[in-house]
Amino acid sequence: MLLNSFIFLLVFIIICSFNLYVATLLLIIMGLLNTGHDQTNQQKDIGTALKNGKEILFQGFNWESHKYNWWENLESKVGEIAKAGFTSVWLPPPTHSFSPQGYTPQNLYSLNTNYGSEHHLKALLAKMKQHKLRSMADIVINHRVGTTQGRGGIYNRFDGIPLSWDEHAVTSDTGGLGNRKTGAIFQGFPNIDHTQDFVRKDIIGWLRWLRHNVGFEDFRFDFAKGFSAKYVKEYIEAAKPLFCVGEYWDSCNYRGSSLDYNQDSHRQRIINWIDGTGQLSAAFDFTTKGILQEAVKGEFWRLRDGQGKPPGVMGWWPSRSVTFVDNHDTGSTQVLLESQAHWPFPSDHIMEGYAYILTHPGIPTVFYDHLFEWGNSIRNQIAKLIDVRKREGIESRSSVRILEAKQNLYSAIIGDKVCMKIGSASWCPSASHTQWELATSGHNYAVWRKQ
Repeated sequence: MLLNSFIFLLVFIIICSFNLYVATLLLIIMGLLNTGHDQTNQQKDIGTALKNGKEILFQGFNWESHKYNWWENLESKVGEIAKAGFTSVWLPPPTHSFSPQGYTPQNLYSLNTNYGSEHHLKALLAKMKQHKLRSMADIVINHRVGTTQGRGGIYNRFDGIPLSWDEHAVTSDTGGLGNRKTGAIFQGFPNIDHTQDFVRKDIIGWLRWLRHNVGFEDFRFDFAKGFSAKYVKEYIEAAKPLFCVGEYWDSCNYRGSSLDYNQDSHRQRIINWIDGTGQLSAAFDFTTKGILQEAVKGEFWRLRDGQGKPPGVMGWWPSRSVTFVDNHDTGSTQVLLESQAHWPFPSDHIMEGYAYILTHPGIPTVFYDHLFEWGNSIRNQIAKLIDVRKREGIESRSSVRILEAKQNLYSAIIGDKVCMKIGSASWCPSASHTQWELATSGHNYAVWRKQ
């Protein structure tokens, strides 16, 4: 600021002296300085957390959270979440939705939802910022619920609310007058046509508002396989979140009801999506989840691929792999009438799952239910694993040397500082070359660190 003020003063003096040539030269220099400053800021903003590699995410809700004054509930827990060592908290969709969970958006500029009022949301975000926790907005832009019936008697117009689009904003294969989908169709709702310039312009304006006015710092893209990854790239470049992750949830490879050992084509599809975003976004590692939840049943040989590496996205591109055990869709809540448990991790092996993802490369995610609803023992065990990860400097790009991967045992050394095992078989690291001390342990898992 002082440098710019000084240059402006010089320009003024020179202009007054009628030396327009020198004045123009100084203005060009100042423009170059500002351009460099802007480029530095952009590099600092977009993907900062991906480069850091030290991220530990917390999913701060489940499928039923909308029932419980959620923004106020989470605000009361911010201190605990920060103390546990998390860096970013994934929040449910923050704007008005036709359904209470937030995944059928309608008025994108209303922050009054079933999770709480705009006032309570902003109070939560402010408290998170005080505790140096980043907030992640759940971005649902694959589909939108209309307010007015349009072509074909379908609610595919959005009259009377901000972003009052007509049928041209809806893809032709979901009842609109737009172009065909550039990805998978989300059935039962008007799917947004991202090929339309006016749609992308409006979405960018909204994302910038969430980022710079509301105060969200990170984005999670819902149903990311529903529209081309190139649009995600455009949105990230325009809104400049610090961290992004996409939900590219594709079915793993099965033979009947049996999971195939080789899931290379599955993880490749996720990696192709990441590439399509210009490598600006990470993605949830559904490959690792699918393999891990089968492995803990006594098939730990699944955790080493044909090249001796971890078999998920983690094994090929760990800095873009966001690992998790369960989330609001795959295994949320235990209430049968409203359970969203579409693909649950075996409940009696949860800690083996966390012992794996919290000691391995990638960007691990902890689910709200496991930290706050499964009792103090599970919470304390997760907290100890996070502490080991942070103390021993395990990052998203840390190396992995798999020692054992057989029926009832998996063991590995991560980053040359941590050794771990999961499974019912008895095992401990050899002391012939390195002295190890037990850092933490529980049912069917143990973690050691170098002395």
